[in-house]
Amino acid sequence: MWCSQRSFGGDSRSPHRVAAMALAACLSVACADPGADAGAVARRVDSVRSTVDRGTVIRLVPRVIATYPHDPDASTQGLLWHDGWLYESTGLWGRSSLRRVDLATGRVDQRVELDQSLFGEGLARVGQSLVQLTWQNGIALRYDLGSFAVAARHTYLGEGWGLCYDRVDLWRSDGSSVLRRHDPTTFEEIGSVEVTLRGAPLTRLNELECAEGWIYANVLQSEEIVRIDARTGRVMAVVDASPLPAATDRREAGVLNGIAYREETQSFFLTGKTWPMLFEVVFVEARGAGGVS
Repeated sequence: MWCSQRSFGGDSRSPHRVAAMALAACLSVACADPGADAGAVARRVDSVRSTVDRGTVIRLVPRVIATYPHDPDASTQGLLWHDGWLYESTGLWGRSSLRRVDLATGRVDQRVELDQSLFGEGLARVGQSLVQLTWQNGIALRYDLGSFAVAARHTYLGEGWGLCYDRVDLWRSDGSSVLRRHDPTTFEEIGSVEVTLRGAPLTRLNELECAEGWIYANVLQSEEIVRIDARTGRVMAVVDASPLPAATDRREAGVLNGIAYREETQSFFLTGKTWPMLFEVVFVEARGAGGVS
């Protein structure tokens, strides 16, 4: 038997580095003592590997930096920011729409109504086009970004909930724990990943936003947003959005749903179904929370 030493880079405080060093220590037992109980060493290695795989989930909260008006009749299903405008997909049968919205006033600058048989869902921008999902119709509508003219209709299997574009692929949620990867031009499904939180599948993934190298997802019927590593499906952070101002006129509003990234300020816009307000926030670590393995 032979062994070699390797250096584990990164911040010495990183839980991943600590776990990696522990794994190396376990392996060194077998290297230093060929007579060591192989089964015991294997169990220790598997245990440490499980810790490495699970990692640490960071707890975050939104810090509000600005508040804007939002149409309380808009059942927000998809939200994105581009070139100074908010683009929004709204849902409900007979009331679904695609909108371009002025941030400061909440005024709808341009709008197209969906056919009454379609229920609007997630929204993403691919170059000079917008792609809008529908809930149970299996149809994705592709619009010209400027005119909102329908340029193509794509079909897919299953439901459409959230959609985002990571500048390589489109990612779609369907309410399960699986995120499905689509070709941005043809919308052909080309892969998938299961999302896990502390090793267990996380379901009810809804509105999506691809930002900062992560996929952010609302968890339906909760006030949580999760930050996902698309390569592994592992949840790296959980954002508790419950501290958002609970104004009186929000009491009858629907669930949190709507995430858009503002790259120029590295901030996020958050709103919900029929919320009268839209918040610009940054995510910061919760005080005293640290990480939870």
